[in-house]
Amino acid sequence: MMTVLVPSPRLLTTAVAALTAVTLVGCSVGPNFRRPAAPVVDSYTRPSLTGTTASADVAGGAAQRLVPGQDIPDDWWTLLQSPGLNTLVERALRANPTLVAAERALHQASELVAAQRGLFYPTVQGSFSPSYQRTSSTLAPPLSTNQLTYSLYTAQVSVGFTPDVFGGNRRQVESLLGQAEAQRFQLAATYVTLTSNVVAAAVQEASLRAQLAATREIISISTGSLELVRRQFQFGAVAGLEVAAQETALAQVEQTLPALQKQLEQNRNLLTALAGGLASDDPEEQFDLASFQLPTDLPVSVPAKLVEQRPDVRAAEAQLHAASGQIGVAVASRLPQFTITGALGGTSTNIATMFANSHPFWSIAGNVAQSVFDGGTLLHRQRAAEAAFEQAAAQYRSTVITSFQNVADVLYALQADAESLRAAVAAERAAKRTLDITLRQQEFGAASYLALLSARQAYQQALITRVQAQANRLADTAALFQALGGGWWNRPSAARTTGQAAER
Repeated sequence: MMTVLVPSPRLLTTAVAALTAVTLVGCSVGPNFRRPAAPVVDSYTRPSLTGTTASADVAGGAAQRLVPGQDIPDDWWTLLQSPGLNTLVERALRANPTLVAAERALHQASELVAAQRGLFYPTVQGSFSPSYQRTSSTLAPPLSTNQLTYSLYTAQVSVGFTPDVFGGNRRQVESLLGQAEAQRFQLAATYVTLTSNVVAAAVQEASLRAQLAATREIISISTGSLELVRRQFQFGAVAGLEVAAQETALAQVEQTLPALQKQLEQNRNLLTALAGGLASDDPEEQFDLASFQLPTDLPVSVPAKLVEQRPDVRAAEAQLHAASGQIGVAVASRLPQFTITGALGGTSTNIATMFANSHPFWSIAGNVAQSVFDGGTLLHRQRAAEAAFEQAAAQYRSTVITSFQNVADVLYALQADAESLRAAVAAERAAKRTLDITLRQQEFGAASYLALLSARQAYQQALITRVQAQANRLADTAALFQALGGGWWNRPSAARTTGQAAER
């Protein structure tokens, strides 16, 4: 550290101004960071992907249209038109502790930047040391008199400063700014992930409730069929084997209920936790498939803007910037280090005369140090910083590739979901007709128990598949908004944070 000790306030002001000027005109060693260019592509997918999905004649089966270039609202979940979902998301944004933790992490990073910036300025310290002492008579009296017992008062002001000649501190600030930016985008990622998780959990609850309702419908059909077979058995129209087979089929269907109920209860626990509550706090909102409206127009950002919108990509870029700054820090540490020290004060046996007559003292000293031999420590630290930068660059490229893959995966999933739902609706209706015909034939003894079991199992599977296909369309619609960045940049708080970062 460089310390300037000045003999007068006027000299202090002059020295501080001069040293500050030296710092400002000094160079900054190390690489100057440049943002990586966005991938030059026109589409997320291959040309085989169409811009409109298939449709099905069922709730949630409307065709969806991809709208290139359309922006994403920050409250994109409201497009599902579920008041209960809106309430739950807002409660999660207020009470979820992961958001609070991310906000505090950003605040910590910002304070570390401010703390490092403080090294651009001189440090001023004041001290006062009173003492009462007696000196041995075998030694020469320390005072100008023969007095051996005396009080001594010393007051001193010291000013310290380290000129940032080669920009080592500027690069350290730059690195910390990169880390703070990374934390800012981690906060945005936390926001996007939280809202997406709430929507996904709500859709999953709706799916489980629909699967439970479908299973109970199958149980009701199986129960009625079993009662009919038992009556036929009493009249000798069927063998006991058919009764046993129907009882087994009913038991197998009933066996699936507890597992679905367990999943529903666990999903309710997840919703409660996401909203910042405990498992004993049952949320008021309940969700079924009818409580959601499938958005028909889906925004698809221009591929070149994805690297601006994805918080994970922006965080990786900020980490790359931080790693770049550390190279400059390592290079600067290998160059001469300048320090200046000085003091202004007074000492006297009388507190009132510390700064009178010949009692004041002052000193100014400078120092330049250059490492001559350190066993290669500083060189290897620089090489380590360069390797860390290359690692961060590779991680950034990997994050970009993954982000484009995420969007492409969801776009293909939306197309497949629509086709699956259309096929599932057709299969369900065909299976229901088959089951109805088989049940009527059973009443007249024209259908075997094997045919009935097969028809009932086919209908059960088709019913569950249709429910899952409806839920998949909703879930993958939410996944698209998440993959495109979640609209965090349209939040008022995000705009304020962006402006503050630009000012820094």
